[in-house]
Amino acid sequence: MFKPTQPLFRRLRRLALTTKQVNGGYYKGTGSGSMGRHTRHGGYIIEWKKVRTYVVPMNLKDFKLTPFVTKKMRSLRGDFGNDPQGGLSGDIYLNRWKQENGVD
Repeated sequence: MFKPTQPLFRRLRRLALTTKQVNGGYYKGTGSGSMGRHTRHGGYIIEWKKVRTYVVPMNLKDFKLTPFVTKKMRSLRGDFGNDPQGGLSGDIYLNRWKQENGVD
């Protein structure tokens, strides 16, 4: 059976642990953490001391770094006819699907 050399083995030990390298019962998770607790009756109570809050720094107008999204983006408005639900209506979607696919 082949074994890695000593320097290679040291490098392998520094890599992240995977579920295939350990016995059953190891769960890596996503690192998201819990924001509350479950109740006996199937509900969930949010514990506000566990919720992450992010503080935006002040005076960002003269900040040199910019986001990856342009600030010059103009808003696009959809044309949904006279439907009161607008883009949330399923009828508009179904009619357009029938027009494009030719199936009734």
